[in-house]
Amino acid sequence: MSEEKRRPEDDGRDFANAAWSIPSYLLSGMVVYGGAGWLLDRYLDTSAFFPIGVVLGTVLAVYLVYRKHGR
Repeated sequence: MSEEKRRPEDDGRDFANAAWSIPSYLLSGMVVYGGAGWLLDRYLDTSAFFPIGVVLGTVLAVYLVYRKHGR
């Protein structure tokens, strides 16, 4: 009696993991770097670092998604 090994590609778990991790990376990048920019804006009494942080966080998140899921 031989047992068949289940592979993630066969049961759809790989797609489900990607479907949840991609938006998570994007949202967390915007929140973390946008939050850091907002704090810096509050500290320096400016208004430029929040949008820069959001854009930078999005760009870095897209890069991480490409590195993890891009082929």
